[in-house]
Amino acid sequence: MSITNTPTSNDACLSIVHSLMCHRQGGESETFAKRAIESLVKKLKEKKDELDSLITAITTNGAHPSKCVTIQRTLDGRLQVAGRKGFPHVIYARLWRWPDLHKNELKHVKYCQFAFDLKCDNVCVNPYHYERVVSPGIDLSGLTLTSSGPSSALMVKDEYDFDGPQSLPSIEGGHSIQTIQHPPSAGCPAPSEPFATPNLLPPPEASTSASTSSFPAIAAGSGSASSNWSRNSSFTSNIPHHTNGHLQHHPPMPHPTHYWPVHNELAFQPPISSHPAPDYWCSIAYFEMDVQVGETFKVPSSCPTVTVDGYVDPSGGDRFCLGQLSNVHRTEAIERARLHIGKGVQLECKGEGDVWVRCLSDHAVFVQSYYLDREAGRAPGDAVHKIYPSAYIKVFDLRQCHRQMQQQAATAQAAAAAQAAAVAGNIPGPGSVGGIAPAISLSAAAGIGVDDLRRLCILRMSFVKGWGPDYPRQSIKETPCWIEIHLHRALQLLDEVLHTMPIADPQPLD
Repeated sequence: MSITNTPTSNDACLSIVHSLMCHRQGGESETFAKRAIESLVKKLKEKKDELDSLITAITTNGAHPSKCVTIQRTLDGRLQVAGRKGFPHVIYARLWRWPDLHKNELKHVKYCQFAFDLKCDNVCVNPYHYERVVSPGIDLSGLTLTSSGPSSALMVKDEYDFDGPQSLPSIEGGHSIQTIQHPPSAGCPAPSEPFATPNLLPPPEASTSASTSSFPAIAAGSGSASSNWSRNSSFTSNIPHHTNGHLQHHPPMPHPTHYWPVHNELAFQPPISSHPAPDYWCSIAYFEMDVQVGETFKVPSSCPTVTVDGYVDPSGGDRFCLGQLSNVHRTEAIERARLHIGKGVQLECKGEGDVWVRCLSDHAVFVQSYYLDREAGRAPGDAVHKIYPSAYIKVFDLRQCHRQMQQQAATAQAAAAAQAAAVAGNIPGPGSVGGIAPAISLSAAAGIGVDDLRRLCILRMSFVKGWGPDYPRQSIKETPCWIEIHLHRALQLLDEVLHTMPIADPQPLD
């Protein structure tokens, strides 16, 4: 649409939305984009100058200066659109500028008065009031968001080849569930150069970069387990950093003193529970489609690092070799997929029970992780995370899991008690009509059971093949070879939480 036909704040909402839709970048489905833009335009209808600023910024691609475009900050800082929650400035920056953007990557410009990081009551969502933070070590010359010819297909594929970070696919489609990608950082310097050890660098402190959020983020990774590089010294669970598309940007670490070594950080973390650590920190079950193959492999707490690969060494210890396992029902497709497991993955337990994954295979692995879901601003189980070769990423945070299980258990108990009271007609106030009707709204929360809480303590990982709306397989149980990892410390804590929950006696229904 030409500048002369650009709408103004005096035009109908429909006309403004249509115009702004013409400038979206295509990273989100049309339905989601339209809902997000309609919501924003309606909020701005009473602030005509800000709406005009938005229209100017978007329709000129930021060529003309524009004012802050603000909406009210919510309690948790996130905005819900079409059933999905995310940080508002990130949502609109993805729509109109960077479809593969992750929340860690935004830094506001100096003249923005209501930037998200400033914690004002109103939040600026003008995409041109934010800059994308990119490491100077990354060569962007070969990275484009659009191209012509067959290579421009944007669907995520799980083919056996891996083209490297300069041609990683982005995501497109009208699905609320997406495959979120975690490629290794590009342009890493040679080992002899400064800051060469980490494969994935942690983001700098909040004073020098943007903040974070399901699909939680990729945390700092190192080339060796003994590396002293670690997360930010603030010890928050939201520090890890990853991307939601085919670009991976990691701001440089200008000063090593901004980070605590791993052993120092752990010293500042008191244990969540005084209960002794389990003898085994995790157990791993291997599946082909929906059938478990072989016995469950238990990893002793004395081996904080375990490798799951496609080879045949049966000795156990710190290696679980899937190549040695036989299955009389194995199909040719499963056999082909197993050939590409190769060096597999390395699972590392840190501290009291945090878990990191390093992809050693030549092919991506796909992970279901509630921690990553939360960091990405997605609902639990709402996404599949594609982890590329050489990537090193945090997939489980014990403290976050413990908080989540406490909250869910308390919610379930309170809802069950309220439901029983509603059925018995004991709800005080104007809603106390008795019968089953008032209890229906409580049934979902009251229906949270032990199995739902156990899922918080489990990781699932598929080799080579992905699942979800971007693939022909809708469930991990349709993938040819995958593992389920039960985290024993988390299960210990869940057991403690369940024991501390008082059991309410059922109320008579007379």
